[in-house]
Amino acid sequence: MVPVRKIWIFGVITGFLVLLFFMNLFFGSVIIPFNQVIRVLIGNINGTSQTETLIILNFRLPQTYTALFAGAALAVAGLMMQTLFRNPLVDPSILGISSGAGLGVALLMFFTGRIGSEAFAGADWFGHIGLTLSAFLGSLVVLSLIIFISSRLGNAITLLIVGIMIAYVVGALVGLVKYFSQKEDIYAFAIWGLGSFSNVGNSQLPLFIGTIVFGLFLSLLMMKSLNLMLLGERYAENLGLNIRISTIYIVLITGFLTAIVTAYTGPVAFLGLAVPHLARSIFKTADHKILLPASMMLGGVLALFCNLVARLPGFDGSLPINSITSLIGAPIVIWFILKHRNFSAS
Repeated sequence: MVPVRKIWIFGVITGFLVLLFFMNLFFGSVIIPFNQVIRVLIGNINGTSQTETLIILNFRLPQTYTALFAGAALAVAGLMMQTLFRNPLVDPSILGISSGAGLGVALLMFFTGRIGSEAFAGADWFGHIGLTLSAFLGSLVVLSLIIFISSRLGNAITLLIVGIMIAYVVGALVGLVKYFSQKEDIYAFAIWGLGSFSNVGNSQLPLFIGTIVFGLFLSLLMMKSLNLMLLGERYAENLGLNIRISTIYIVLITGFLTAIVTAYTGPVAFLGLAVPHLARSIFKTADHKILLPASMMLGGVLALFCNLVARLPGFDGSLPINSITSLIGAPIVIWFILKHRNFSAS
């Protein structure tokens, strides 16, 4: 049974989640009154201008949903990676998984021409499906390579260094692709690399949310396995856990979630690294029955907050979401390192 204190904390986080959700709908370059937002959401558009209705339904609502589910997906992916490698500084971005997804997207965009351009402009479903599949394959290749190397290395820190080197190699390949590409393609890829929660329109939103929910559901099925992995491979195997099969499942789920988010929003830094530390610190537990749903909710909260900061009144358009998440996420990680100076020996 979940302790009363943790239920209370979940309630507070839910309150912040709801508050930030609605704040994302009425704050921006154009501030829309709260009562107008509610009217549009319930379908009563009497007294609401067509412009306000268009802004809420076609721009802010899809962007808010995208931030919510992308944050949850990246947070869960980061938590699972940290548990798998038993290293608090591991996330898909650091190990090159996001870079692999980026390489897949770059290859699709640079070598398919019209499809890639339309996909980034949000013009059709086929382009987005191609982006998703290419990002998923790219991230899966990199993550599988990391898992293969991890079976040959006994030191987690060494594995982390190898992952960073893989990220450099993938980045070099992206650089070569850019060198042989047209300047319009390079510009499109640069804009995509800044990250944005506004790339998902109403037509793509069902597919995006559906795939994220599917990945999050699969992650919940891994609660017991993740808890057993905390005990170490030998103890986990003695308790009946198939390490090889569990590792493959975690690889696929993590790669799937990372690929979906990266394909639609571009690379989003630090959410997958920072949120699991927040969840552990707030709930003071290592139990994934608590940490998984907590990371989902906190990931949504932090992503919504970053999206709100990126669209604060006074800015013409949106700031790059990747910059905002780095500015907020990096101090969280530094705080964790200062608070747990001996984490590498644990």
